[in-house]
Amino acid sequence: MDGDIRQMFRTAIAHSDAGAMRHALERLFAHGAAAALSAEAEYELRDEAYVMEMPQSGERIRGREDMRSMQEAFPNPPAITLRRVTGAGRMWVIEGVNGYGDGDTWHVVVVFEFTDDGRIVRDTRYYAKPFDPPEWRAAWVERM
Repeated sequence: MDGDIRQMFRTAIAHSDAGAMRHALERLFAHGAAAALSAEAEYELRDEAYVMEMPQSGERIRGREDMRSMQEAFPNPPAITLRRVTGAGRMWVIEGVNGYGDGDTWHVVVVFEFTDDGRIVRDTRYYAKPFDPPEWRAAWVERM
């Protein structure tokens, strides 16, 4: 199954195909759904030199083994809804919303870097908590 996703990653990389990348990422981020990948299956999608960083918390996970272990220990993985997928070649940016089942949501931007053979080598995640906008700028903005 991870081979199918890696093939979609390879297609997206080779042809800068955002549709193929989105389809692969929807499959990758199917947490909580019947189609969800196991931590082991995700492990196979990562390069041996894999690094994941979360700048807001100052954390870095170095190596696909540590990432798999962290995932296996995660008490309540979020459901990730993709809003936008853009990129080309080996560099892709994903905008999404993480939902934690208890009503808690976080907006996330993920920057993925891939190897030529379709493995994730670098994964940088930026998280933002939703907030109420100030009234002073209401005349110029449209609510989403």
